[in-house]
Amino acid sequence: MSRRNRRYAVPGAERGMQAFKAEVMRREGYNVDPSRPDDVKYEVAKDLGVPLEPGNNGNLTTESAGQIGGKIGGSMVREMIRLAQQQMVDRGGNE
Repeated sequence: MSRRNRRYAVPGAERGMQAFKAEVMRREGYNVDPSRPDDVKYEVAKDLGVPLEPGNNGNLTTESAGQIGGKIGGSMVREMIRLAQQQMVDRGGNE
């Protein structure tokens, strides 16, 4: 099965989102190569006990794949919420 083709609504946003993912996961304690932030999924999988390997992972259950994506995506969403709340505080909540 081929990799999902991600398309961002804002042209050029991919680079910023990848950098954001690398920074968030680094803060979570993962060793992230900034030039290959998607590779953090292997480290997350190892921590979760999920046998994710480069290449075909057709034997991986949907639940296992979701655990990996959920850990990464959940961390990113929590940081986005924190940043938005901080912006509201900084602006005095008048927007």
